[in-house]
Amino acid sequence: MLDAIIVLSFIIAGAGIGFYSLELLPIAVQKEVSNVDALRTIIGVFGAIVGGAVGLSFQITYHRVETKVREMPVDVLLTRAIGLVVGLLVANLMLAPLFLLPIPEDFAFIKPLVAILGSFISAFSGISLADTHGRSFLRLINPHTVETMLLAEGSLKPSPTKVLDTSCIIDGRIENLLETGFLEGQILVPQFVLQELQQLADGAKDLKRVRGRRGLEILNRIKEAYPDRIAINSMDYEDITTVDAKLVKFAQEIDGTLLTNDYNLSKVASVQKVPVLNVNDLVNAVRPSYLPGDNIDIKILKEGKEPSQGIGYLEDGTMVVVEEGSSYVGGEVRVVVTSALQTSAGRMIFAKPQASAFA
Repeated sequence: MLDAIIVLSFIIAGAGIGFYSLELLPIAVQKEVSNVDALRTIIGVFGAIVGGAVGLSFQITYHRVETKVREMPVDVLLTRAIGLVVGLLVANLMLAPLFLLPIPEDFAFIKPLVAILGSFISAFSGISLADTHGRSFLRLINPHTVETMLLAEGSLKPSPTKVLDTSCIIDGRIENLLETGFLEGQILVPQFVLQELQQLADGAKDLKRVRGRRGLEILNRIKEAYPDRIAINSMDYEDITTVDAKLVKFAQEIDGTLLTNDYNLSKVASVQKVPVLNVNDLVNAVRPSYLPGDNIDIKILKEGKEPSQGIGYLEDGTMVVVEEGSSYVGGEVRVVVTSALQTSAGRMIFAKPQASAFA
């Protein structure tokens, strides 16, 4: 019923505007019209059609907004509403002096135009700030929660916001980290990171295009799976050209943690005192540790540099060099670890077949 009323209202409004818009024409043009009533009717019908189309569009938009609002958590809805109100109040206070300025009648349209644009920008800024600092604001409203008291006494440390890097999105392991629950706190994806993904997806080179599309697909999946934790932030820095520099600057300003798997970006951020979580470091940290004497079942894939060596790989990609393993190429054998070596390229394990190790 409400949908029909909305569409019908727009149709009536469009027909009315079209019917009476003939009065806006110059008198000389009106005198040249032989049948004014017929022209009014035609313009009114055209206005009704346009009004109906606008009404349908408004109805679809209304339902989408209503669905998002219903799915939105109460705390997010509250903070966004407060941010919207505060933004509009600031806009009205800042724009009030504008209406006191003497502006010629020919430029009178400037006042309402600036008022509308200023209100829109301030409202959007208020909502963006609410998304970033809404949780802290709710603590101010209700300072007697257990979480607030623990924070005040230092027993509980707030989880810093994570800033997601382009390479980390494309890598895909962020999705698994979220599924396991080891990654906590709010995760922000800056608008310039999203733009970089789009540029990669629209690129001419096949490899970059595949990487960009993969990143966008992963980002869409995690945003649908975790709508309360993943947010797109509109912050940008026009004076900074590189995305890496923008990421470091953004993480500094919000006092957040940079989440990446880019080694160079990690080092640059560390130099500038920005906390970094490197996914590659996490993977290396949770790899199983093999000590001399441990047994491993491994498939020998090829011969090594030495004639008697065989080469195999663990599931995590670690290379295993098996002495006296060339005769086992193509087969699986149980080996005994003799030593391990950590190099810049990764970790290497040296082993011997169990039969020869105890011979």
